[in-house]
Amino acid sequence: MKVVVGMSGGVDSAVSAYLLDKEGYDVVGLFMKNWDSNINSDPEGITDGICPQEQDFIDAKKVCDYLGIPLYRIDFIKEYWDNVFTYFLNELKKGRTPNPDIMCNKYIKFDLFKKEAKRLGGSLIATGHYARHVGNKILRGVDNNKDQTYFLSQVKSEEFKDVIFPVGGYTKEEVRRIAREANLPVADKKDSTGICFIGERHYQQFVQNYLKGTKGPIVDIDTLEEIGTHEGLINYTIGQRRNVGISGNVKRHYVCGKDVKQNILYVAFGDDNKYLMSDEAIIEDMNYISSSKPVFATCKFRYRGEDIPIQIEYLENNMIKVKYESAKAVTPGQACVVYLGEEMIGGGIIKEVRKSGKKLWYLD
Repeated sequence: MKVVVGMSGGVDSAVSAYLLDKEGYDVVGLFMKNWDSNINSDPEGITDGICPQEQDFIDAKKVCDYLGIPLYRIDFIKEYWDNVFTYFLNELKKGRTPNPDIMCNKYIKFDLFKKEAKRLGGSLIATGHYARHVGNKILRGVDNNKDQTYFLSQVKSEEFKDVIFPVGGYTKEEVRRIAREANLPVADKKDSTGICFIGERHYQQFVQNYLKGTKGPIVDIDTLEEIGTHEGLINYTIGQRRNVGISGNVKRHYVCGKDVKQNILYVAFGDDNKYLMSDEAIIEDMNYISSSKPVFATCKFRYRGEDIPIQIEYLENNMIKVKYESAKAVTPGQACVVYLGEEMIGGGIIKEVRKSGKKLWYLD
């Protein structure tokens, strides 16, 4: 049976291909290029004369050559710009904090990529995600610290029917060990971090290549006094506590709100400030992977966030209301992903955050 493996140039996809090859599958590698630093006018995209994605392709080729499997390449640069990056920019303009990696999985990896894999004759598609596909359920990866089901929450349920996750049953440490024992060329390659097209680069500098923020006041949410100047609301997210722009020796503080109309950035002082907390949220654009519709479940409001017990009310227009005892820095634009034990039920986008039934005015 032919399986097409999404080769990223990293250790997780390399081990996925290695494991499947050992099991006797007819393995084919497929590398996606979604970003072009020259076309997309990103002056930070070139490092020592080699674009990071080009280095990833070189690494993927080394792995496939070592395993003796073919590697194909497909460019989705325009499609990525139209469906993912434009979404990212539009959400920033609204004052929200988007998660483009979730949209990349929805529109690119589990749509366009799958179509190309089928064109290559693949009966199955494999990726290096830390997740498990058991029956018709998507379960968390066994490594809680690396579980990536959060990023799969917008993928349509039918897209998983021919997808396998070879490393989902392993911890990251075990994956590294397998790679070293197999002498894979990327066994010790550093994991990529951050948003896929930004990577290790400075977030604010990258964003300013595409959107120009307007400076405005930073306001203490408790006193409503102006205490500094921000560099543009697009550069900040709810819960942020570093590089906010308040000078002097001040106690710990967090971004807690944005007023887009008046261009005000609100800051709360103290880890347990009441303005950082909420107990209810409206979630839009829900995508259900499971047929289960639980009333009581848990959710994550951000990747690697804690599991929060919730009560769910199902609303019209593909929305839900989630109620919880208390959560910190719940952020409009981010994903809310619902779990029933190990199973990922589905997820949506945080539209509105409330406390005691009232919308939090400083998040407008």
